[in-house]
Amino acid sequence: MTTASRKRRGARAATGAVLLPPFLSHNSVELPIRIVSEANAREHWRTKHRRAASQKLWVRSWLDPEAKHNAKPSLPCVITLTRIAPRRFDGDNLQRGFKAVRDQVAAWLGIDDGSALITWEYRQGRGAPHTYGVRIEWRDA
Repeated sequence: MTTASRKRRGARAATGAVLLPPFLSHNSVELPIRIVSEANAREHWRTKHRRAASQKLWVRSWLDPEAKHNAKPSLPCVITLTRIAPRRFDGDNLQRGFKAVRDQVAAWLGIDDGSALITWEYRQGRGAPHTYGVRIEWRDA
């Protein structure tokens, strides 16, 4: 099998993915974002940049600081990021895959993502085959 045919087959397989519909509650949001293993992805830098920008846009649009329907947690707080997918990542791939989402959640809170005022938790949920999503939950510490 040639490299070109492998790439075409992979692109077709990726288009069959089903993303979860957005859902918002008072302390959580579920978004149709597919978290990719950034450490293992051998891609052009522009592809990675485009994916990170798209993830940030989804988070920014649903955690709008002007919206009255989602109350920010008071600091210090605990943020739980859950990847919903058919297969699991190991711990370091999971955390690295959430980098863009984590940056945008911290921007929503108006604080650096490395601050000691935020405790980050990472979880994984099992989804149906070809179903992907992200759940962001927040609570006061």
